[in-house]
Amino acid sequence: MPEQSELPQQKGKQEITEINNRKGQDNMINKRLTSDERPTFPKRAVITAGMPYGNKNLHFGHVGGMFVHADIFARFLRDRIGKDNVIFLSGTDCYGSPIMESYRKMQEAGYEDTLEDYVRVNHENQKKTLESYGISLDFFGASALGEAGAIHKQVSAEVFYTLYKNGYMKKMSMPQFYDEEKKMFLNGRQVMGKCPIPGCTSEKAYADECSLGHQFLPSELINPISLLSNKKPVLRDVENWYFDLEYCIHAVKEYNDFLRKYTNTRKYQLETVGEFLKKPIIYVPRKYIGNLAEVAAKLPPHKLTNEEKKPSVVFEFENLDDRDKAKSVLEDNNIHYTSGKTLVPFRLSGSVEWGVPFPECEELKDLTFWVWPESLWAPISFTLAYLKEQGKEADLPRWWYDEESKVYQFIGEDNIYFYAIAQTGLFTGLQVPKGEAPDMETVCLSHIIANRHLLYMDTKASSSSECKPPMADELLNYYTKDQLRMHFISLGLSSKSVGFKPQAFRKKEDRVGVDMVLKDGNLITNVFNRLIRTCFYAIQNHCGGKIPAGDVSEQIRLMTEKTVLAYERHMYNHEFHRISYVLDDYIRGVNKHWVNNVKIADATNNEEFRKQLVIDCFYACKVMAILIHPIAPEGCEMFREYLNLGEELWDWSNIFEPVSYYIADVERHKLKYLEPRVDFFKKHECQLAEM
Repeated sequence: MPEQSELPQQKGKQEITEINNRKGQDNMINKRLTSDERPTFPKRAVITAGMPYGNKNLHFGHVGGMFVHADIFARFLRDRIGKDNVIFLSGTDCYGSPIMESYRKMQEAGYEDTLEDYVRVNHENQKKTLESYGISLDFFGASALGEAGAIHKQVSAEVFYTLYKNGYMKKMSMPQFYDEEKKMFLNGRQVMGKCPIPGCTSEKAYADECSLGHQFLPSELINPISLLSNKKPVLRDVENWYFDLEYCIHAVKEYNDFLRKYTNTRKYQLETVGEFLKKPIIYVPRKYIGNLAEVAAKLPPHKLTNEEKKPSVVFEFENLDDRDKAKSVLEDNNIHYTSGKTLVPFRLSGSVEWGVPFPECEELKDLTFWVWPESLWAPISFTLAYLKEQGKEADLPRWWYDEESKVYQFIGEDNIYFYAIAQTGLFTGLQVPKGEAPDMETVCLSHIIANRHLLYMDTKASSSSECKPPMADELLNYYTKDQLRMHFISLGLSSKSVGFKPQAFRKKEDRVGVDMVLKDGNLITNVFNRLIRTCFYAIQNHCGGKIPAGDVSEQIRLMTEKTVLAYERHMYNHEFHRISYVLDDYIRGVNKHWVNNVKIADATNNEEFRKQLVIDCFYACKVMAILIHPIAPEGCEMFREYLNLGEELWDWSNIFEPVSYYIADVERHKLKYLEPRVDFFKKHECQLAEM
């Protein structure tokens, strides 16, 4: 078996380009587009949205920060490549210490139902919330419940055995926190301390990870406290199974470099991954070092960086073993230190009672899977459960491992480590035995889309933080789901964290300026709504309720082509805020075209001019409906029904065709009569009461 230094290094540029070209054709990557290139989408797609924990209802950040974006992309792909070629799924993450800790507190407060009952109630509540926002999941499973839960247990066992057979699993004895007063080992969320990663701004750190997703060893947690006894716990060695993620550092780095050069993967996401691909580092504040040369001489081989302006001296090691030996030396000499980000062994098993059973192997038994690893392959379990419902479980490889299919996974930025690093290693390990060089042409990996934080006002939204965000259901008491969906995609979470500042949740005296939720929603509730009505009324008043025959003007045709191609590129790049800009320009531009020209038609009483105006604007409304269909589907479906057309309207193959293209007998086809003041995109009833 080769050492890390013997693993293949970055491929040559020409070879990578050839891979890129082939993968672009096979839809295995989301390649970076040239300035005038029209994107190509896969023949089949799986879209996943990150799984919420089973101990809570959904706050606005879950829905607005990730689910809405995933849903819009899934709806777009159904129109773009066919609804039978898309599976959109998610589910409740049922296991893990956060759920156990929440359940324990509920029991203390008098809750009498079982832990499974507790999770089931939360799962059903999450499902209802997502439905109320129009999140069109094909499957919303639960990793511990029903058929999906049973399948997930089987898949989890298969994952372990495959990784074990491929040589990536190893038993390791690592320290775990033990509460001497309670006489018990503590799970991850029963220990609280300070994150040891330099520069981390997390308010909370647990046994081996902080709330921002940084991973570290339990021995590195600063000032740990048991939440059960409020005493400092001790560390006792416990044997578990670990995935050799450190071994994968070269493969992950090569893949990250490839994504950076040739794909549209988000830059900040790649930078976050890159931070973990450094060699093991120890930072020692200068104030703790007496004789630097004397300290350095006691450490294993390392690279020393001593910059006078920096507050700490940096020791860089070749591997984790040398770093851990250095830690022991520093601790023996009472020298304080912190560790840098790097890849550490990824724990797969634990002793938490509420978890997926871990296979007994090499005399290690009575273990369960750690929740984070099993949640990474849970979407595969859910896909299998969904396909089994359809009687098509044998089709799983066609969705996850076929070059004509692509998996898109929408997540929050806190989970980049797990999905873009740990999952890359795990999924590579499932396909390539240890010691063989992974081939980027054959290893099937997901396209990860990480959104930045959706803040509440200007503070990170977290159900466990001091600043309690509104629950997703609460927002629907003041805004429609369409208004919220339009607003959430406009925030630009692809590149920056943005504050959600709904005026309805401010005191009246603190409300300054416009409500941005209403402003973004007005594009459809006011401008597009008015334009559709105007076109229908014009046809009813001047065309006998029938769409006039004729060609679209060059001006509208060119404007439409530019809009559709820009929209398509932004959807391919998952730049949803840019989609909102494109829609705004197009809808307002066509509306302006109507307003300016209807005055001429009225003044001249030129029916041919009026007919052309109706042809142009009705054509544009048809295209607008196709573009808005993934965002605000109900109003667009209502528009289709008033056209008296079928579902074929949403087929992107014909997006540039006139409305008459969909009608068998134009002379006899009549539109459904539109009564005065009928709204296709409605405002909230509380907003109507204020008007």
